Amino acid sequence: MKRVAVIVNPNAGNKKLLNSINQMEDMLLTAFEEVTIHPTEKEGDGARLVEKLADHVDLLIGAGGDGTIFELINALAPLKKRPVFAIIPGGTCNDFSRTLGIHQHPLKAVEQIIEKRTEKVDVGKSDDQYFLNFWGIGLVSKVSDNIESGTKQLLGKLSYYISAGQTVLEEEPFQLTIESETTSFEGDAVMLLIGNGSFLGGIQSFFPSSSVQDGELDVLIIKQTSIAQLWTWMQTRLQKEFPAEGNDDLIYFRAKEVKVQAAPKQEIDTDGEKTSHTPSTVSILPGHLEVIIGDFPFS
Repeated sequence: MKRVAVIVNPNAGNKKLLNSINQMEDMLLTAFEEVTIHPTEKEGDGARLVEKLADHVDLLIGAGGDGTIFELINALAPLKKRPVFAIIPGGTCNDFSRTLGIHQHPLKAVEQIIEKRTEKVDVGKSDDQYFLNFWGIGLVSKVSDNIESGTKQLLGKLSYYISAGQTVLEEEPFQLTIESETTSFEGDAVMLLIGNGSFLGGIQSFFPSSSVQDGELDVLIIKQTSIAQLWTWMQTRLQKEFPAEGNDDLIYFRAKEVKVQAAPKQEIDTDGEKTSHTPSTVSILPGHLEVIIGDFPFS
C-alpha cells in the first residue's frame, strides 16, 4: 500500500476531527508515499469521492461517524476493484470500527492504520444496499427516531439506551414472515434484527459473539417485549450466553440469506440509516472487503 486517500467528514462527532486533520496527514506520510485529504461538505460527497478515487489508491480511509462509513461502504462495495478500507472513528458510536478493534481516539486509530494489518471481512447486503453492522425493522428502527439531537450530543451512547427504554413502551407488533435456508417464521413481532458486526449503539448488545468472517448473518426475532425482557436479553448477550430455553418470545438463528415480508410495511434501518421499506432480501457477502484491523483479533 503506497497511495492513500482520506475522506473525512469534518462535522462528525461535534467536529472532533477538525483539529487533527493535519496531524493525521503527517502521521500517515511516515508510512505511505502519497496521502491526500478529501473533506466532505454535504451528503453524497463521500460516495462521489469513492467513485472518483477507488481506482487510483491502494488504501481508502473513512474518517467520520457511522453515517459517513455507511455512505462510503455503499459506494465501495459494488465496485469490482476495491482498495483496502480503514476507519478513523469520529462519531458517537463508531460501531464497525469497534468490531475491528480500532482505537476510538482518532490519532491512536491512525497509529493502528500505519501498522497495515489487514483481514478480509463479510459485508451484508439488503437488496441494492450494503451494511457492516446491522439491518433491522420494528423497535430498532424507532429508537433513533426518538433521540433528540441535543440529547445525543450531551449523552452520547447512553442516549440510545434511554430511547430504547422509552420506545419499548410504545411499540406495536406487526405481522412478520421470514424464509431462510435454516429457519422460517410467520407471526406477530415487534422487532427483527439481522447482524453482521457485533456492536450496536457502541456496545456489544445483541450479538457479542458474532463474527465478520464466518459467512453468516445473526438473526433475532422479538415477538413481544417489555423493558424487563429487553434488559434480560441484553445482559445475557453481554455475558455471551443465550437466554434460557423455553423463552417463546425470542427466536435466534443464523443464516446466509433471509427473505423478509411485513404487514404493514416496515421502515428498514440499515446501520442507522433509513432509506427503504420491506419487503427485502438480506444476504451476506463473505470476505467481500479487505480492511485494516486494530489491536485484537476478531473471530
